[in-house]
Amino acid sequence: MTNRDFAVEVVQRLQVAGHQALFAGGCVRDQLLGLVPKDYDVATNARPEQVRELFGKHRTLAIGASFGVISVIGPKPLLPIEVATFRRDGSYSDGRRPDHVEFTDAREDALRRDFTINGLFFDPIADRVLDFVDGRRDLDERVIRAIGNPADRISEDKLRMLRAIRFTATFDFELERETKDAIRKHARQISVVSGERIGAEMRRMLGHSNRHLAAQLLQECELLEQIVPSGNLEGENRANWRTRLKWLKELGAVNWETAAVVLLLNSLKEQGVEPIAERWKLSTAERKSIAWINQHWLTLSRAAYLPWSEVQPFLVHGEALQALKLAETALGPNHVGVEFCREKLKLPAAVLNPKELANGEDLKSWGLEPGPTYSRILSIIRTKQLDGEISSKQQAHQIALEFLDAVD
Repeated sequence: MTNRDFAVEVVQRLQVAGHQALFAGGCVRDQLLGLVPKDYDVATNARPEQVRELFGKHRTLAIGASFGVISVIGPKPLLPIEVATFRRDGSYSDGRRPDHVEFTDAREDALRRDFTINGLFFDPIADRVLDFVDGRRDLDERVIRAIGNPADRISEDKLRMLRAIRFTATFDFELERETKDAIRKHARQISVVSGERIGAEMRRMLGHSNRHLAAQLLQECELLEQIVPSGNLEGENRANWRTRLKWLKELGAVNWETAAVVLLLNSLKEQGVEPIAERWKLSTAERKSIAWINQHWLTLSRAAYLPWSEVQPFLVHGEALQALKLAETALGPNHVGVEFCREKLKLPAAVLNPKELANGEDLKSWGLEPGPTYSRILSIIRTKQLDGEISSKQQAHQIALEFLDAVD
């Protein structure tokens, strides 16, 4: 059974029980675009308590019951299906969630959603699309358009400004003029959105191959300067910005952190990674990844002219391929440093990263007292090993003794 099969089963069971039940939102949009939905949501006129009664409390979770949402749990490893009662939203005093909801019908439920392409319903039993917001037209015309008054949709949930840009870029659609104007007008209000939600949207934008389109729209809608330290173009060479957009377009398959380095080049140069890590609530691993790639991609571009002992530790780092991809994009695939690193990375693991000739236990067995000199001695031995000056444990032993004699 697939996720879709399970979702159809949920719809069918609700309909057999006398309720209206439909696929809703993104899964309908993706299906009409010829994409495979990642998950399925179901909308129904059944009340939350009726959904729980129908499927049983042991198979349902009422985490979102106050908003009319019940999760129906299927057999593993299938994803739960969120079953939401048709609703009309009240005011949004926190700019994120409605203060209260009123249960209603499918048409009213469609009208409270964000964009027309996300306001579609589909009956998988009757194989019929229900469209109350002209979403099919906008899918055909490849347009992202707010449902109703764009300013109202944005005032309800400020994150919708970033979602509009993500959908526009991801699908390579056009952002409808009034919706775009409303985003630009309300851009400063993105400050009320939590860093976690902003970071989640930026990961998805920068992790997609159309990341350059997202960056361009962020700039045009005046959102970039609100979510990125030093994100505006004031005082920045516009040619530099165009170059970064070009790099974002040409990066290809890289992780989102590498794309973030390109987008954030100026900010990282001026302020380091901490301001953006705090703004987007990055994990420790994400922060370290961005900082490492930003610090070392140019080092890799100079690799052909550096001692191997300086280059090798970078090439065996977990982010080496990402940094090299950035260097290749910025400098070209035939750049001497890029070619040097690419060839070195083809070496067998035992050659690229040979086993160390000595460790702390070796130093201890050679009669060296533990202390702060250990790391220095081991570093000297490793450097000479990588640069081909020594190749045996005996030679490493001799280096250690010579170091101690020099210190004494």
